[in-house]
Amino acid sequence: MNYFLAKRVLDIIGASVGLVLFSPIFLIVAVFIKLDSKGPIFADIPSRVGVGGKVFKMYKFRSMIANAHEVLRTDPKYKNLYEQYKKGNFKVSTDQDPRITRVGRFIRKTSLDELPQLINILRGDMSLVGPRAFHVDELEDQQKKHLGTSKFVLQLLKVKPGLTGPWQVSGRSSVDFPERVKLDADYAKSNSVINDIKIILKTIPAVLKGEGN
Repeated sequence: MNYFLAKRVLDIIGASVGLVLFSPIFLIVAVFIKLDSKGPIFADIPSRVGVGGKVFKMYKFRSMIANAHEVLRTDPKYKNLYEQYKKGNFKVSTDQDPRITRVGRFIRKTSLDELPQLINILRGDMSLVGPRAFHVDELEDQQKKHLGTSKFVLQLLKVKPGLTGPWQVSGRSSVDFPERVKLDADYAKSNSVINDIKIILKTIPAVLKGEGN
C-alpha cells in the first residue's frame, strides 16, 4: 500500500478511536476550563503552517487567559515576556508565564491541551505523526535568525504536521530551532509507517512522565 494512503488510514482510525475513548476527558477538561477562568474552551491561537505552507486553525484546549497571544504582542506589561518568547524559540517556560491559568498548567503538563488536535487529524490538516506545526511568524523569524535552515523547512513542509513527532520524543521544548527542523526534515524524508509507529510508542512514556509544553 502507498505510504501516504496507509498513513491517512492510520490517521482516520487512530483519531476516531481517540475521540471516542477520550470523550469523557474532553467533557471534564472543558468543564474545568470554564469554571477556572473566563473565555472559550478552545484556545484562540494564531494559525499554523501546514503541508505545502498552507495555514490552518489548530484546535487546542485553552490553557491561558483569553486572547493570550494577542495580549502578549500588544500589552506593554508583557513586553519583556514577549522578548523572552522570541529568544526562547517562541516558547516560554510554563512556570514563568503569568498568562497560564491554574487548570492550564495541569493540562499543559499532561499534554491534555493537545487532545483537540484529533479533530484536525480527521479534517486532514494534521497527522498522528509529523513535524511540529509552527506559527507563521515563528517560521519567518527563526529562518532569518538561523540562516541555512530554510532547506530543512522546505523539506518538512512536504508532509502534514503531527500531533506527535520526532521533536516530542527528542526533548520537546528543550530542542532549539535548527535541531528541531533538522529532525523534522529527516522525518519527512523517511516515508515509513514503521517509523511512525515507533514515534507513537516513544511518545507514550514522554506524556506519562509529564514532559508537556
